[in-house]
Amino acid sequence: MLKGIPKILSPELLKVLCEMGHSDRIVLADGNFPAETMGKDAIVIRCDGHGVPELLEAILQVFPLDTYVEHPVELMEVVPGDNVETPIWDTYKKLISDADERGESVIGTIERFAFYDKSKTCYAVVATGESALYANIILQKGVVI
Repeated sequence: MLKGIPKILSPELLKVLCEMGHSDRIVLADGNFPAETMGKDAIVIRCDGHGVPELLEAILQVFPLDTYVEHPVELMEVVPGDNVETPIWDTYKKLISDADERGESVIGTIERFAFYDKSKTCYAVVATGESALYANIILQKGVVI
């Protein structure tokens, strides 16, 4: 165990977060996301008993968001015609605003299949047990100063 590290961050996840360099990306995937398919060229970390918000909050304590891109945080857009509410996004906005002085302006959205394509190029995919729909999120790592 380590002092000051959120207990939800497993040794495997901490190792991956530490290995990632500037501009590397990580997906926090909900329970419906095809993590193994999208992450076949990445490191897939299982966190099935946890939701995305609790992992996001913990990760943002040790993970700087990229300052060289407009949206270092990306959410999967709701497919047009899909009558789905995304209240989890409000939780993400608060957590990100608490962790980054730029606030929710760092959050962008991308079309579902573009999100999948970007996921295939991420360093890691964290598969969670999150049951909220459209709860997938990509974080792009910044520089530690």
